[in-house]
Amino acid sequence: MIISTGTASGKSLAYLTPAVASCLDGGTILYLTPTKALAADQLRGLRELRITQLRAACFDGDTPFEERTWVRQHANYVLTNPDMLHRSILPRHAQWSSFFRRLRMVVIDECHGYRGVFGSHVAQILRRLRRVCARYGSRPTFLLASATASEPGAFGMRLTGLEMDEVTVDASPKGSTTIALWEPPLTELRGEGGAPVRRTATAEAADLLADLVLADVRTLAFVRSRRGAETVALTARAKLADVAFSLSTRHPRPSTPRRPNPTPPESDPTLNHQPGTADPADTTQPGLLETDLTTHHRPPARPTPLQADPALSHQPGTAEPTGPATPEPSRTTSGLPGTTPAVSTSKHEGPAAEPASESSLRWALPDAPAQPDWTDLPNKIAAYRAGYLAEDRRILEKALRSGTIMGLATTNALELGVDVSGLDAVLIAGWPGTRASLWQQAGRAGRDGQDALAVLIARDDPLDTYLVHHPQALFGQPVEAIVLDPDNPYVLGPHLCAAAAEIPLTDDDLPTFGTTTSTVLDDLVSQGLLRRRPAGWFWTRRERATDLADIRGGGGAPIQVVESSTGRLLGSVDEPSAHTTVHTGAVYLHQGETFLVELLDLEAGVALVSSATPDFTTFARDITDISILATQRSHPLGPGTLHFGEVEVTRQVVSYLKRRLQSGEMLGDEPLDLPPRTLRTRAVWWTLPASAVAPLAEAGIDLGGAAHAAEHASIGLLPLFATCDRWDIGGVSTELHADTGLLTVFVYDGHEGGAGFAERGYARAAEWLTATREAITSCECERGCPSCIQSPKCGNGNEPLDKRGAVRLLNTLLSPQ
Repeated sequence: MIISTGTASGKSLAYLTPAVASCLDGGTILYLTPTKALAADQLRGLRELRITQLRAACFDGDTPFEERTWVRQHANYVLTNPDMLHRSILPRHAQWSSFFRRLRMVVIDECHGYRGVFGSHVAQILRRLRRVCARYGSRPTFLLASATASEPGAFGMRLTGLEMDEVTVDASPKGSTTIALWEPPLTELRGEGGAPVRRTATAEAADLLADLVLADVRTLAFVRSRRGAETVALTARAKLADVAFSLSTRHPRPSTPRRPNPTPPESDPTLNHQPGTADPADTTQPGLLETDLTTHHRPPARPTPLQADPALSHQPGTAEPTGPATPEPSRTTSGLPGTTPAVSTSKHEGPAAEPASESSLRWALPDAPAQPDWTDLPNKIAAYRAGYLAEDRRILEKALRSGTIMGLATTNALELGVDVSGLDAVLIAGWPGTRASLWQQAGRAGRDGQDALAVLIARDDPLDTYLVHHPQALFGQPVEAIVLDPDNPYVLGPHLCAAAAEIPLTDDDLPTFGTTTSTVLDDLVSQGLLRRRPAGWFWTRRERATDLADIRGGGGAPIQVVESSTGRLLGSVDEPSAHTTVHTGAVYLHQGETFLVELLDLEAGVALVSSATPDFTTFARDITDISILATQRSHPLGPGTLHFGEVEVTRQVVSYLKRRLQSGEMLGDEPLDLPPRTLRTRAVWWTLPASAVAPLAEAGIDLGGAAHAAEHASIGLLPLFATCDRWDIGGVSTELHADTGLLTVFVYDGHEGGAGFAERGYARAAEWLTATREAITSCECERGCPSCIQSPKCGNGNEPLDKRGAVRLLNTLLSPQ
């Protein structure tokens, strides 16, 4: 069974009721979650039930070893994640025999998180789980839950290998959510090729987070990376520290007790003018340090999300002045000051979607004798991400629920189902990859029927640019189909080895693992990983078979990150990612500390880092060569041809960009000397014959630059049609490819064996490439910028690029024949 209804619609109750009933009848329950935060939140809820017969416990990497024996022997409701199931529970299934014999239900919560290569690994882990259960005579019910799954029944069957019923009717009450699409302004800075640089989404998010916390609006800021989450929190805390200093020294004011129902004055006229027009009442544009806060006080405990004082916001993209500045147009959207003219607002489709009220916090205050202490203001903001100690994560979750912390910058670790009720606003710094994740993150605010605000802040990226200019691509659209490929031989092979190590494989097991199992088993035998005997296939090696499958990484031994001066182990990075994240000269963030990588030694498997405070970030760049191994499908597309098949990609990281932290200004391009890496994967590519491109060449268009620009933009737009991230895919373009003899543009999966993303692009090529063309044309730059055709990953320094030519090239490809 799969339950696919909206956030806060009661899915937890739907599986808790039968699960707890099974425990009371002597059965056991296995609960799987993608994140530790969600497991801890569920455990807290179970313990609040105060049912003595319910012995619930978490079994994950945070569980002390002395408690693990008790969990195996006595717990009847075990909360864990796929990693522990793969590495600990299934390989030691004999120690869990009593638990497996009584297993009645497997709950897979937030199952939409299992997508791409990670989802393919989880699909095979669940097949191994079913096989172990059969060994102990149990046939548990699999109950899946997701707020955002397209075609949930088909997805559930692909994930578990079982027939699936679905529940999709949602009649739960909901408040309205105002969605603001926020595009940071172009700055006067220039990047590669003189392209204008847009203010960064993280800088905008930090400004907004500080403003909202000042207005007592409890806010989550979702940031794409761990480093970004730390940066947003640190920047917002620094801004609040400046405000606290200013208030304590230059703007002392009496404290005021909270009043339950204060009456605000008439609406501030500065909130009601048209976006992009000058505000006649606004003669200066103060920064946070110069804001007039003499009448600002902390509002009621439950303010509406949009009760933001216009005096608390400053113009994004400008330095904070120390005095009056030249007047600039004041811009608002849905009561939020500080946006640029290119902002769209729209309502999330759902019941009771009414416009949020626009009001100000400037109401009259009674006199009070005491003066408040502002020194604690910066402590209202913190960062939250994977990699923190378990007790630190629990403290942060509790502080957010209680209101001790008003703003939290987080990765998607808090996206999935964690009940952080009481939130008023969510900031999403950069497109989160899918509509499913967007609604999941927006759903963190406004629980218990409250109204809420969600702001999507566009990055300097073609997809983000497209979405803020085409809101119809977000609203009223179904969430994406979840892409996973359990039959990928690079995924299936390691799990067949793990399954054979758990219980020898027999012919009866082959249908459980998929139609390609026989072929993959023959390859494993020829490699000496398994041995075929009359009774079946056996694992005969001494090492752990589970070590063959790195379910969240890309394979290879992890690189240890070590502080050179102390020898302290900070963490680890999977080997493929090491080339781009801990190369020599890279900026590495760990729990609020910033480090510079002094040396990456791939042979020793170590990256040496030292503490530093650089004012820049780094982005690795690579060059790519691609050859076609096999074409599996083809069909005409305009005057050209679209193909899908198997390719071999050779990638080499050759340099890294340094960009200023706040402004995004490019500071330099430093060379690197790293070995190339070879990848056999799947790709979608299109070709155009000479007869179709000759008129473009005659019109003076640089065909190589046009193809290169179209490739960059199409990589940026594919995540809208395939459930992936821009960094999950890559591309190559050439005016004349050796294997095709034609102008060719490739987009390939960045995972060994493929992940299904390129195949999804092949299936929806017309829509995908049409959106690519529109993203390029809608960008306001003249010759191309990171918002349309430039790529931070480009190893050729974003040369050559031809924006006008890319539009003409795509027009030719998409023209009817």
